[in-house]
Amino acid sequence: MEKRFPWETEVPYNNYANYTRKKFGQRVQKISVNAGFTCPNRDGKVAYGGCTYCNNDSFSPNHLDPAESIRSQVLQGMEFLKKRYKTDQFIVYFQAYSNTYASLEHLKMLYEAALGFPEVIGLTIGTRTDCVDKEILTYLNELGEKYYITIEYGLESMHDETLNHINRGHDFSNWKETVALTKDYSNIHICAHLIFGLHGETEEMMMQNVEAINNSGIHYLKMHQLHIVKNTVLAVEYRKNPFSLFTYDEY
Repeated sequence: MEKRFPWETEVPYNNYANYTRKKFGQRVQKISVNAGFTCPNRDGKVAYGGCTYCNNDSFSPNHLDPAESIRSQVLQGMEFLKKRYKTDQFIVYFQAYSNTYASLEHLKMLYEAALGFPEVIGLTIGTRTDCVDKEILTYLNELGEKYYITIEYGLESMHDETLNHINRGHDFSNWKETVALTKDYSNIHICAHLIFGLHGETEEMMMQNVEAINNSGIHYLKMHQLHIVKNTVLAVEYRKNPFSLFTYDEY
């Protein structure tokens, strides 16, 4: 692959780091924050316990404390990342749990606190497709007139039997309908999540997941192999009835 910019790395796909560098002219670093959200499949609205594979402590930075204000978390993140990566452009990443699962008034307070720095050029908001509505999307679209706004919708699989097994609490039709709705808001970029290797899924089913994503019209995709993480329902399930996992080469 021919390098058009000195910062491009040679990969056979358009990775996020290269894309943002080309778009914004320099390295853009994400600052993760924890706003103390939960999920409707944790608090009983649609289910309890959360997704069977999920333990946010396994991927959330250790220093994040939801008791700290968003402003404080962003300041700490910027201070660290400016020194480490020599950058002064940031996207604040609302990562832990479902980050639209609150009233619009509460969301405005959190998002606007994160955007209250000249170095912050946008937000990435991780959530579920059953946790947004037109009111929230309209507000995010308005933010997108000035900032770079991305919403991340977990899918994990397009197969309802898999979604039921992992306790997602919504089906594939809900995901499709919400993505189609979000596409009506032109200032919002859409990211999807897929997990490969979920228990019971064949290679054919995984390729059907890929086809569903390709047909959805999203802007970004995050792909993960299945992890068995301590202190999850999946870990208990795996200890009782071990199942095949990807080897490194298979993944």
